Amino acid sequence: MAFYSRPPPPPTGLARYRLLSPTAGVHVSPIQLGAMSIGDAWANLGMGSMDKESSFKLLDAQDGTSELFIGEWAEKRGIRDRLFIATKYTNNFRARDPNATDHKILFAGNNSKSLKLSFKESLKRLRTDYVDLLYVHWWDWDTGVEEVMRALHHLVASGQVLYLGISDTPAWVVVKANAFARANSLTPFVIYQGAWNVLDRAFEREIIPMARSEGMALAPWNVVASGKFRTDAEEEERAKTGEKGRTIFSPEWLRNDNEKKVSAALEKVAQELGVKHITSVAIAYVLHKTSYVFPIIGGRKVEHLLANVEALDISLTAEQIKYLESVVPFDAGFPHNMVGDGTFYRSIWEVSGHLDRQPLPQAITPIAKKV
Repeated sequence: MAFYSRPPPPPTGLARYRLLSPTAGVHVSPIQLGAMSIGDAWANLGMGSMDKESSFKLLDAQDGTSELFIGEWAEKRGIRDRLFIATKYTNNFRARDPNATDHKILFAGNNSKSLKLSFKESLKRLRTDYVDLLYVHWWDWDTGVEEVMRALHHLVASGQVLYLGISDTPAWVVVKANAFARANSLTPFVIYQGAWNVLDRAFEREIIPMARSEGMALAPWNVVASGKFRTDAEEEERAKTGEKGRTIFSPEWLRNDNEKKVSAALEKVAQELGVKHITSVAIAYVLHKTSYVFPIIGGRKVEHLLANVEALDISLTAEQIKYLESVVPFDAGFPHNMVGDGTFYRSIWEVSGHLDRQPLPQAITPIAKKV
């Protein structure tokens, strides 16, 4: 055997690793496991839940309960350093603790106190002495970027955090925070997390251009619209069995008209490709749109995750992407409708001469399987 012989072919596309971002040299799987459904802390909010046994089965294939289960699972197998673990701070991690009745405000927000308390608890629950990626969960509008970036950098400098990310925050805040970090020799954000799918494309208005400019990766959540992307047959079956679906973003588990339209379009493309699950097409869509995209995909069953992995083998044509986007058109709004998105030269430019536009970075396309 040659000294530099390659490992055997990966069993799935999850073992084809990708550079996290232009500003983060670690290589990770192209799909992330979202752990929000692990445990039962979010069950009363319509997220669904799994007990410990079910959670461990799922892991074998963001909240405190999920951290506890993941920490125990990794410790029992002795595989902590083979995992890339991300967690967040900002939410009040003691909000649902019946024994915590006073001063709960100190456990919430982007401030240094909240960060210290939340991160200390995360390490304890995860049974680890470091976290690979720490996110600011959402922007609280009270804490300045100066305080946030200094406090986060302290954790990086101490070796307790390797990379920083930010979630659910306006693009201009992220740019301001990164500019402050770079100007003061602090650690900038390398990844942004936010809601994005083929129906809800507001992410494309400011977030994607910002991430491209900042050298940041993208971690979209809600890629399958909280399970609302499903066929008519699947919805009928759920109604019969009583399984229904998530209600965290809507009081109604049934699909609205636009969700039905997009689901039908996804089903049409899935049939063209010979793909079994329409959610796989929805995941493939965001993977095709731009570079450094790592969708966060959850699920309460192993079969959900196996279906999601199918997305890594899907190649969508430009025509199929255009068709999916045409079902419920997206209005980028001002000033984008006026100045464009940087992918082409507008006529006001072209009257001055003949121009060839440099292409934007392209997404990684699926590797053809060798027969």
